[in-house]
Amino acid sequence: MSTVSERLAALRSAMREVGCQAYLIPTGDPHSSEYLPIHYNSREYFSGFTGENSTLVVTLTASALWADGRFFVQAEKELAGTEIQLMRMGEPGVPTVEAYCADALTEGQVLGLCGLTASCRLVRSLQKVLDPKGVEVRTYNLEDQLWTEGRPALPATPAWLLPAEYAGATPAEKLARLRAKLTELGCAAQMVGKLDNLAWLLNLRAMDIECTPYAMAYCFVTQNDAVLFINTDRLASEAKEALAADGVRLAGYDEILPFLNGYGEAQTVLADPDSVNFAVYSALEANPALTVKALADPLLPMKGIKNETELAHTRECHIRDAVAMVRFQKELEERLEAGETLTELTVDEILHKYRSAQDKFLVESFHTIAAYGANAAMMHYHATEADHAVLERKGFLLVDCGGTYMDGTTDITRTYPLGPLTEEERLCYTWTVQSHIDIAKAVWLDYCTGQMLDTIAREPLWQHLINYRCGTGHSVSFVGNVHEGPHSLNGRNQVVFEPGMVITDEPGVYEGGRLGIRIENELECLHKETNQYGRFLCFEPLTWVPIATSPIVPGVLTKDQLDWLNAYHRRVFEQLAPRLNDEERDWLARKCAAIGA
Repeated sequence: MSTVSERLAALRSAMREVGCQAYLIPTGDPHSSEYLPIHYNSREYFSGFTGENSTLVVTLTASALWADGRFFVQAEKELAGTEIQLMRMGEPGVPTVEAYCADALTEGQVLGLCGLTASCRLVRSLQKVLDPKGVEVRTYNLEDQLWTEGRPALPATPAWLLPAEYAGATPAEKLARLRAKLTELGCAAQMVGKLDNLAWLLNLRAMDIECTPYAMAYCFVTQNDAVLFINTDRLASEAKEALAADGVRLAGYDEILPFLNGYGEAQTVLADPDSVNFAVYSALEANPALTVKALADPLLPMKGIKNETELAHTRECHIRDAVAMVRFQKELEERLEAGETLTELTVDEILHKYRSAQDKFLVESFHTIAAYGANAAMMHYHATEADHAVLERKGFLLVDCGGTYMDGTTDITRTYPLGPLTEEERLCYTWTVQSHIDIAKAVWLDYCTGQMLDTIAREPLWQHLINYRCGTGHSVSFVGNVHEGPHSLNGRNQVVFEPGMVITDEPGVYEGGRLGIRIENELECLHKETNQYGRFLCFEPLTWVPIATSPIVPGVLTKDQLDWLNAYHRRVFEQLAPRLNDEERDWLARKCAAIGA
């Protein structure tokens, strides 16, 4: 098996052959997916970095990888021993990908990339700084040429339709909503490239991406037609018939570019540069019959506000998921107390046993993060057979996990004390609890954005000059990917919160080499009251799992915070007790016991 150094050398040789002086490999597939079908893990193949949201740039003499704050520690570890320079995104003095490329290339030189795996937005941002220098961006596909050894095949899992009894609407009803919105936006058609938006629009599901129930496909929607580009052999006859009844025609997945090149009916087509790849976007622009409007995908806010059917199912699925979490924690504690040797990998095994036994379970919503001690400082750490920790009777175990069911998707993190804690661990845990509670109990007027709400969660940590290099929360799909938009809790999000939105609440403290703490619930945004001051909104938990209280330092939580925590634990017991046996209820009662100041 080749090394990173050998792969970079092969890439540079191919670059010289085609005449490009730099090559960019994003974390990407043809659909701007966050989590990729493993066939498209080219950036990982050439760099050795297994995290997300990163970009690799290779010149003839140097290479660099951009990673965000969640992955600084992990990237440092995985890039060690290679030539690749780690670029810590957002840190002072760190150039952007665009600035780095502009500095590395001179007039007449070429930056290469794959047009199918690079979004139009990325290419346009590169062209903006490279065009004035006389540097050309050209599309190649050196990844396919070079990555042949052991490369996974293109995914082609069975595709199926989520019944309307779960989704709350049929594809025909959703297409009608989309067409009305397109008319409002001055468009007659849309190129749907993003898998989560397409999955919502057509209730289409598959398992082409690990832990994410989506099918690799495109959809071209006009006022009178909808063409789904997919490997049609994957669809059962019942699904084909149902789609046809809803006005959806089928075409092969690889027919998308020929279809767009040959399309002859004049249309104004909406295409989102963030989610339509450069090759498809270029085909749209090159067709004289089509006028392209670069607008944000209107499907994103449509699916971001869950309908009443989705919300009702989501609430129920979280209760079943909480039962699995309770049984997991109880077994973990009992086996540790019995003196068993357990590892981070054992955590994953126990969780899967209980979660997969729940009704309507499909798959974990992401690979479980079980991180003991200092490993938890890496926000997206994953234990492996070759590299994992043994659990000890001291310190913290962080467990971030979730499940996707026929009736919802869950995401939860708990930080469990396994024994004696240091004063630093207890204080950081207590401040994290405060941050978690403050956003969960927030009340605000309906003009507030995710950026504004994000500061509420950070304030208890800011008081101690601590921050976390990630958002406070993200939206979660319904029977879909665990991260979606358009709303989130972070310092950049300008989306105004509305009832029906689902968001995670997951502040934390991460100190490299020492500790990592995170507490995460999913929350539902609700209308609280409208009065002479306007419309007030609030959050209600969807997640009902005990939060460890033994690490909390007495006297730090305010009365309001204590009241919220005790009320939350009363609700946890009320929700879960009817679904547990006597021994489990006794255990849960102890975990949900009220605490004082």
